[in-house]
Amino acid sequence: MASKVTLQDIADALGVSRNTVSKAINNTGVLAEATRQKVLEKAIEMGYKQFSYASSIADIKNPNISQQKASGEIALFTGSFLNNSHFASTMLDKFQHEISLLGYSLSMHRVDESNIQDLSLPISFMSDNVKAIMCIEMFNQRYCEMLCNLGLPTLMVDAPVSSYWRPLNADILLMDNSSSIYTVINDMKKKGITRIGFVGQVTHCRSFYERFIAYREALYINNLTSDEKFCLTEVHPHDLEYKEYLFKALEKLDEMPEMFICANDFVALDLIYGLKKLGIECPRDIKVFGFDDSPESKIMTPSLSTSHIHSQIIGYSAANLLISRIKQPELNYRITYTETDLIYRDSTKI
Repeated sequence: MASKVTLQDIADALGVSRNTVSKAINNTGVLAEATRQKVLEKAIEMGYKQFSYASSIADIKNPNISQQKASGEIALFTGSFLNNSHFASTMLDKFQHEISLLGYSLSMHRVDESNIQDLSLPISFMSDNVKAIMCIEMFNQRYCEMLCNLGLPTLMVDAPVSSYWRPLNADILLMDNSSSIYTVINDMKKKGITRIGFVGQVTHCRSFYERFIAYREALYINNLTSDEKFCLTEVHPHDLEYKEYLFKALEKLDEMPEMFICANDFVALDLIYGLKKLGIECPRDIKVFGFDDSPESKIMTPSLSTSHIHSQIIGYSAANLLISRIKQPELNYRITYTETDLIYRDSTKI
């Protein structure tokens, strides 16, 4: 009796990795459609039968006629101009591609301060054909609660800090905010860097809060002391640019740590500006670590050590979470994390 065909058998036959075959068979991850179809056809040829998402072999052989597409609109709500976000365009391209394959369109709606104060919907939003809502850069708890109680499947890409103790009726999608910070603090300790601070408004959003908690936990795990004077985490005055606020906060310090962990790359840019005004050079005098791997992090001087966000997998995961919620609204709410990668550059060189 012939042995059962495995994913590794298919991978060996095609000369690709087992991971590639797994993505194609299980319809997960980012994979070129031509590669996916090639893997599926080889799997059928070899007698593999454990397809997790296709209803029949005919669906795989004829993917363009597999099932009738849904129709409707997914409404994107955002509290900021997404063209200022380093990951939004790539993420939204992938998200829109995935939902369009299933027959859904995407509409975008900017939420301004008057909407937040009045708990009102943007005038551009018409609910007639909307099947679900996705929120990006939406961190006002009361407004998010209002959106989540409209009776539509809702996904939060990041979320307000207060949603920890006032849970939202929504799925939440985040990137891994901890692993890179644990690793970089552990690595720095091995090189003799032990006085480490944190910069960023902790209450801005869940991601900033989780990065701060990871910083505190990493210090604890490494038997390092957390010195509160090195934590520049207060809400800055609205009449003052953040980089000017940081410069004034740095001026008040009677000594500097050996390194700062920053809530994101733009905080790190403003921090380095303030340090330079004080005549403190990075990385000669102080090390700096950011988060998000923005385009600016690669071209600034010094280039910034950071944590890379995979924008495409965020877009894919967002589509997967929302579509599954539309199909099964009774599912328990989920909090999903996508992988991030630690990247060392000049700003942490010893």
